[in-house]
Amino acid sequence: MALSDDCSKYRCEKSIDIDGKSFKYFDLLGINDPRYDELPFSIRVLLESAIRNYDNFHIKVKDIENILNWKENQLKSVEVPFKPARVILQDFTGVPAVVDFAAMRDAVKRLGGDPEKINPVVPADLVIDHSVQVDVSRSADALQKNQDIEFERNKERFLFLKWGAKALKNMLIVPPGSGIVHQVNLEYLARVVFDSDNILYPDSLVGTDSHTTMINGLGIVGWGVGGIEAEAVMLGQAISMVLPKVIGYKLTGKMNALVTSTDVVLTITKHLRQIGVVGKFVEFFGPGVSQLSIADRATIANMCPEYGATIGYFAIDEISLKYMKQTGRQDSKISMVEKYLKANGLFRDFDNSKQDPVYSEIVELDLSTVMSCVSGPKRPHDKVDVNVMKKDFQNCLDNPIGFKGFKIAPDQQSKSIPFVFENEEYVLSHGSVVIAAITSCTNTSNPSVMLGAGLLAKNAVNKGLTVKPFVKTSLSPGSGVVTYYLKESGVIPYLETLGFNVVGYGCMTCIGNSGPLPEPVAQAIEKGDLVTCGVLSGNRNFEGRIHPLTRANYLASPLLVIAYAIAGTVSIDFEKEPIGKDNDGKDVFLRDIWPSRQVVQEVEREHVIPAMFQEVYSNITEGNDRWRSLDAPDAQLYPWDSSSTYIQSPPFFQTMTRDLPSVGVIKDAKVLLNLGDSVTTDHISPAGSIARNSPAARYLASRGLVPRQFNSYGSRRGNDAIMARGTFANIRLVNKFISKAAPKTIHIPSGDVMDIFDAADRYKADGMQLIILSGKDYGSGSSRDWAAKGPWMQGVKAVIAESFERIHRSNLVGMGIIPLQYLPGQTAESLGLSGKENYSLSVPDDIQAGQKISVQVDKRSFEVIVRFDTDVELAYFKHGGILNYMIRQMLE
Repeated sequence: MALSDDCSKYRCEKSIDIDGKSFKYFDLLGINDPRYDELPFSIRVLLESAIRNYDNFHIKVKDIENILNWKENQLKSVEVPFKPARVILQDFTGVPAVVDFAAMRDAVKRLGGDPEKINPVVPADLVIDHSVQVDVSRSADALQKNQDIEFERNKERFLFLKWGAKALKNMLIVPPGSGIVHQVNLEYLARVVFDSDNILYPDSLVGTDSHTTMINGLGIVGWGVGGIEAEAVMLGQAISMVLPKVIGYKLTGKMNALVTSTDVVLTITKHLRQIGVVGKFVEFFGPGVSQLSIADRATIANMCPEYGATIGYFAIDEISLKYMKQTGRQDSKISMVEKYLKANGLFRDFDNSKQDPVYSEIVELDLSTVMSCVSGPKRPHDKVDVNVMKKDFQNCLDNPIGFKGFKIAPDQQSKSIPFVFENEEYVLSHGSVVIAAITSCTNTSNPSVMLGAGLLAKNAVNKGLTVKPFVKTSLSPGSGVVTYYLKESGVIPYLETLGFNVVGYGCMTCIGNSGPLPEPVAQAIEKGDLVTCGVLSGNRNFEGRIHPLTRANYLASPLLVIAYAIAGTVSIDFEKEPIGKDNDGKDVFLRDIWPSRQVVQEVEREHVIPAMFQEVYSNITEGNDRWRSLDAPDAQLYPWDSSSTYIQSPPFFQTMTRDLPSVGVIKDAKVLLNLGDSVTTDHISPAGSIARNSPAARYLASRGLVPRQFNSYGSRRGNDAIMARGTFANIRLVNKFISKAAPKTIHIPSGDVMDIFDAADRYKADGMQLIILSGKDYGSGSSRDWAAKGPWMQGVKAVIAESFERIHRSNLVGMGIIPLQYLPGQTAESLGLSGKENYSLSVPDDIQAGQKISVQVDKRSFEVIVRFDTDVELAYFKHGGILNYMIRQMLE
């Protein structure tokens, strides 16, 4: 495409020679605009992407100018497009994406095109890490048994993904048992700088997991999105974002000898939650950054969703290059990264304050003030210093029920429940630790805390300390490299002696895949209505997430996970009380077994070496014996199995034609739901376990499954029939048609109260169109693809709301659902709408962004704003959705 004169001044293409090879890049310094030097480093990445991807449709000159003028526009909620360089997915969220690609191939074939053209346009990496759980622990064969069970439960899904690995070009699928998506991304998948057809540009990405931000620690801009946005990027489309404020987080000082990176991130999480950074970028700077390893930075970046920011960014510096070297990247790659970034003003020296850009606001943390801490019992940002943990837990027992309270009556607080486990009698009480998990890429990616935990275990075992056998202990490393250096350093036997055997390579306890507690333990907890505890090195501890029976859950460093497991309770003051007794009956305090930072660093330097990473990742796509034995179809089109309850071809394209459809006409539609304010994607999207009395359960039962085989909505995201039935199935949904919160609605023609899916199905059988009425902020919360796909499956043609959450509104457009907004000051109530009327409207063929149209309601009408906000969204709508748009593009 010929460039306009206006854009030519931004697109300064330049050559650079690196190690005898010539490359090209878009020279940001060549813009010669003083505003560039003031831009935060993260915003510079957005600017480079806009300049390189300019096409005068998805990205226009005004978008480039808006980003360059960030200093002024950050206050104005200006939307800009962004084209990330790649996409990363985990298996729960990745399966529906691969299902859509398989269905798109079918559609292209049916319409006379070449199905092999349907592939991700940008690189897409999918890591299978969400399926394994801790069914077996504290045994030498735990890893093998858990992997066997994982394959038994998920064989259909894995077979389908293995087909995708073979059939889809530009997509890498990392088999189960390899590690956690974000750690594999950090250690192996990250490009840092792309070389595409000899053009260099910064690595950037979106991922279908909120903790995608972990990669920010290596200087790569990326964050979590919903499935529809991820698929859009995979298909070469831009996503829309509000140009954010950027909070400069200045780090100074040095951590004291007993503090870990986990303590730092929990401190930062509480601090930033107090400040309020939702929807903002956080960019770390200052001399204290130079004191942090990339693993430390990645730990901080990983918990970005917990402190609420979009990204938690550390620009690339010399330590980044050393990390690339440590993790086995080639010297030529490292040289290319360094020279390109320095040439383009993207390389950082955190000790040089002259490089500091302009920030929206600056906050500061002196690392020397950080203390050993945990967070809990119900939220990641409720930091508790370890030296007051005993008092804080007592306060939680006393406090009213809430984030920091359980309201246990004083006469019940000293209750203890005896039980027998493996022929020995034990006692549980409030505060007893029953789950202790070294888990999650948040910490298992960091050799300093993993080796620290191993050395603490060694010291504890040598003192004669043990962990009670009923405590569910587990070690789930984020990659095979971790096990490698733990073995090489000689600490694995000590971890195993304390019950921390390797149980699997996946998210496991951190995402609630903690598996069952021993039955005697579960019975004792329930008998005493005890507030028992889980302690884990994860990133989330929301109530009910870790295990239904652990009402208190604390995030902690791997070292403290072991410490609390040995103590057996969180109601302990480690400064004053011994953690146990040694072989001679003498008191042992935590300080007696805590390894010094110097010792940990010496072990890390000796045992965490490039050869380990190279060996582990050299065969990353081969998988284990189970994976290799899967006989996946070898075909360009997936042979759908109509009997499968996990994977089915979705109906999105079944009636699609080459020609543009007639869209935008709605006649005599019924209202499926009449909703109020703040309906979130959690209310809309299927999630969690499948209730036995739900439409999805009835569907599965009709196919011969019993409740224990139902599994979760997450595991069945590849089956549209399940997901459609789970849409709006949240028991806390408040529908004005119904007098109480329930996943119910009224079938208006008959007056029958029905499950929402059943009502939608009945309307569809009678040929009736559907709409939804809602209040403010419809679709708020995390972006979820089935929050838009599900209503489409139920036959919803439009949503009329007072306002929409920005990304969800875009997702509705992406599925061909019309977002309509009441005029300012108007509501369903002010217009006298009961929701039991018939609704008709017509979107004109020449509709413009933000245009008003009339909605006919029986014998009267009112105006609404059609919330197609860009020319690109108009194009998607006219095609019936973004995937339909892309299919027709591929057919041309």
